[in-house]
Amino acid sequence: MAGAKETPRQKLISLMYLVFITMLALNVSKEVLDGFGQMFKKIQSSNIRLDQSNDVYYNKISTNAAEKEGKWLGHDRTAKQIKVESDSFFDKIQEIKNKITETQRIKDPELENYKEMDKGEALDLILFSSSGESEEGEAFVEMIMNYRGEVVQVFGSQYPQYIDLVEERFYTGDFEHNITNKDGSAQSWLSYNYEGFPLVSSLAKLTMMQSDIRATEQDVLTTLLGKELELESGVNESNYITLLKTEKGAYYQGEIFNGSVILGRKGGAQNPNSVNITIDGEPLQEGDYELIPGGIRLNVTTGAPGDHLIEGDLIFLNEGVESKIPVIQSFPVISKPNSAVISADKMNVVYRGVDNPMTISIPGIANNKVSVSATGLRKVKGSNYLMTPGKGREVLIRASATLPDGNKITTSTKFRVKDIPAPVGTVRGLDGIVSLNKTDLEISPVGGILKDFDFDIKLQTVSFKFKVPGKPTITVQGNKLDARAKTALKGAKRGQAVQIFDVKVKNPKSPKYVFKQVAPVIINIGG
Repeated sequence: MAGAKETPRQKLISLMYLVFITMLALNVSKEVLDGFGQMFKKIQSSNIRLDQSNDVYYNKISTNAAEKEGKWLGHDRTAKQIKVESDSFFDKIQEIKNKITETQRIKDPELENYKEMDKGEALDLILFSSSGESEEGEAFVEMIMNYRGEVVQVFGSQYPQYIDLVEERFYTGDFEHNITNKDGSAQSWLSYNYEGFPLVSSLAKLTMMQSDIRATEQDVLTTLLGKELELESGVNESNYITLLKTEKGAYYQGEIFNGSVILGRKGGAQNPNSVNITIDGEPLQEGDYELIPGGIRLNVTTGAPGDHLIEGDLIFLNEGVESKIPVIQSFPVISKPNSAVISADKMNVVYRGVDNPMTISIPGIANNKVSVSATGLRKVKGSNYLMTPGKGREVLIRASATLPDGNKITTSTKFRVKDIPAPVGTVRGLDGIVSLNKTDLEISPVGGILKDFDFDIKLQTVSFKFKVPGKPTITVQGNKLDARAKTALKGAKRGQAVQIFDVKVKNPKSPKYVFKQVAPVIINIGG
């Protein structure tokens, strides 16, 4: 929550409100509808960018919590609470937008014919009734109030100076949810803002509320991150690390080591002002290095086989302030090879039913000179291979080559073959014991995931069984409740637990592989 200065986004929102109020006094023309539609699209596009930047901030806070702990653990909890509430509110507004545009999307899938969006009955039927606000309309206002209250409770308790900003952004009128209209009489906030307006204007206002949600998230996140965001533009020890860049992975004894020590985060365009670095305790001499943007390039003899330590400081001046960037790196030197190097990219085992990426090479030997053989192994490119094991508990991989001195080396390595772990059943992406209302459960996809598995396999649901207490078990084909299952679900009472079990899944890339039994999902029926 950035302070008193009005941002470009706030200016856009203020302008939109001004246009909206002007429309109340006009016989809405096609041109006005078109202009409002263009604004709707711009805010929708802005929401996407807000989403992307918020994801970066969430990840930054989560990383700080994992690496630094301390205050960041509390910040991480606050951020996650805000994200849960914001996503829920955002998605409910999206559901309303989807409902009121169903008819329009039939002939206008991209919602771009703004001049035809002059009718507002679809939203009126949802939010209003003959006696005033409908139950859904009252729930909509309550939803706004609840979100406002949750943000104030979670975030405002720590930063009370921002409470007014949150309450203003999600204002719903006085204690009776009324406002004073232009005639001086009381009118409900919901009616004043949404009743009888063209579809395109309602879409714009709902989208703007979604924008307010994402902006609130960003305000919370930037406040939690504090000065960390400000530090990203300068070179200092708080936001930069040093990395070692080498021309190849390892060096033979006696070779010239031509690696570079550079800044990590943004590459750095600034040369160091001075250098204080040693290799294995010996200071670098003039001629052992050259200054380059963001670091130095080394030009030293590699020395004996083993790891060689580079440590010290790269020193930068920023507006007269000296920043020392610590350097703690090492590089390996190896003797000429007498055996092959075989390693699994993912783990020290290979899994049946998937393509296991592997790297097989011999240091100092060109990849096209290395001969590799194993059952189920095929070459992709260079030193990259894919292993698709068949039956058995082990697979043997052999690699051989002829060295420049004429000697031939051969290495054989065994890998264990394991089955893919049992998947876990999911509903709407959630596993274990979850809470859903009947309406959400009816449309929620049923699937399976491989938790904590190193391979990204998108499982496809073939069928599952559905059980409501007191009702016969129903076998459903596909990944959503069918008509019989929905009928059974109607008999479930609030608070009862229904089960989804015996989920059958397959890997589209390896359809013949049979997975182990999928863990069930228990759904507590909510209101």
